[in-house]
Formats: sequence, C-alpha cells, structure tokens
Amino acid sequence: MPNPFNEQIIEEFRANKGRMGGHFEGARLILLTTTGARTGTPHTAPVGYLPDGGDRILVIASAGGAPHHPDWYRNLLAHPEVTVENGAFTYRARAEPLTGEERDRAFARAVEAEPGWAAYQEKTDRVIPVVALHEIAQDGPPNINAGSFGEAIKVVHDAFRRELTQIRKEMSSGTSTLGAQLRVNCLTFCQGLHNHHNGEDLGMFPLLADRHPSAAPALARLREEHQRIAALAEDLRRAVSAEDTDRDTARAEVERLTTELEAHLTYEEQQLIPLLDATT
Repeated sequence: MPNPFNEQIIEEFRANKGRMGGHFEGARLILLTTTGARTGTPHTAPVGYLPDGGDRILVIASAGGAPHHPDWYRNLLAHPEVTVENGAFTYRARAEPLTGEERDRAFARAVEAEPGWAAYQEKTDRVIPVVALHEIAQDGPPNINAGSFGEAIKVVHDAFRRELTQIRKEMSSGTSTLGAQLRVNCLTFCQGLHNHHNGEDLGMFPLLADRHPSAAPALARLREEHQRIAALAEDLRRAVSAEDTDRDTARAEVERLTTELEAHLTYEEQQLIPLLDATT
C-alpha cells in the first residue's frame, strides 16, 4: 500500500527537481522505482545514495535497522532492472548487490561519512545490503526532467550547485583528515562536470553557433571558462587523490572551484537560456 510519508517526499522531490527542504534538505536522495517481486507492478521509494564514480551509485538497504530488508531491495533481487530519478535525470539502471570485501569496504566508507549507518547495523542481526546501481547506456540524448531546453540547463546546473554545496558542507565538518567517501564525492563531481562541459562543447555550442551567429562572443567566453574550470577541477582531483591531503587543503581547492563555477553557471544561464528557448 502507498506510504503517505513517502508519497509526500516523492511529490516534493519531483515538483522541485530534486531540491528538498526540511529534514531532507541537502541530502543525497534519489527516487528508486522497482518492479514488485510478487505483483509485477512498479513501486517508487525515496532512497539515500552515495556517489561511487563512473556510471554507478550506491544505495544501502538499511530500513532504519529493521529486522527485515526493505521491500525495494526484495524487488530488485527479483527484477534487477530499475529506474532512477535524481532530480535532473531519469534513467534505467541495473542493480547489483555487493558481496564480501567489496560490500564491506563500501559500507565502511558510508559509516565514515555518516555514523548513522553503523547505528542501523547495530540494531539488526541481518547484514545490511549495499547495492550498486549501474546506469544503462541508452541511445539518444539523456532524459532530463525539464519541459524545455532552457529549463533543462537550469535543472542540470542546480544539481551541480546542490552537490557542490553538500561537498563544501562535508569539507567543513569532521576531523582534519579527508575521508574515503569524501574523496569519492569530489572525484565523482569533477568527472560529472567534465562530462557536462564536454557535451556542451561538442553538442550544444556548435548547434547554437549555427542557429545564432550573434552568440559567438558568449560561446567563445564560455569555452574559455570551461578550460579554466577544467584546470581547477584537476587541481581538486590531484588534491583529494593524494594520501596526505588534509581537509584544509582540499577545502581551499573546493572554494576556488566554487567561485569560478558559480560565476560561469550564472553567466551561461543569462546568455543561453533565451537562445535555447527560442530554438525550441
């Protein structure tokens, strides 16, 4: 049966393209739709996730430390193909429960970042599963949760802003050392930013240049900013990859990247959203 609390979260998540308030403000949250193990009908649940680099994220079937696995976990065991909504994008994914040392390392990373996971494990006799969700490549453009090209770029930008805000918050708390999960969060962010800018350079910008020749100066500036941001992202990548990097050093690189990126995103929205909406 529908869970009224979950339904409220799902409604807010979809209405605000992944931006949540209240208890879930700033949380890394997805909507996970699985196929019922017994019924064969779709079921959607809000689930916290961890970045894991590449084409996958991790979800933890904690159920708050309950004695039984959550329904969504039992569903994906029966039907491993699922749908993920992250606010900006909706995509199909293949669910893979992690086992052995790989599961233990991933769970230890999660606990290091958020001790509450350990509290859930202490409450139950079951080994709390960790599941990798591998994005399934699709033909054609990504499914962005937006009604126009102009809205799409704003939705994607806001997703980057939220993640960067979360990373900055994580950098400012905890011990002086840089935890394994925080390193992964930074590396995943840098890779996602690279992919986004590469897609703009190769796809969106040539299209706009062809249809709107007067936009050439703005597009040239944006390409130059992409290069500067790429250099800052590489500085951050090197910092968090070094074993002896402390939080202060990494935080300084994050702040440098944040300043440059926020100015870039704002300028891009000002210049391109009117053109993109005119193109449609």
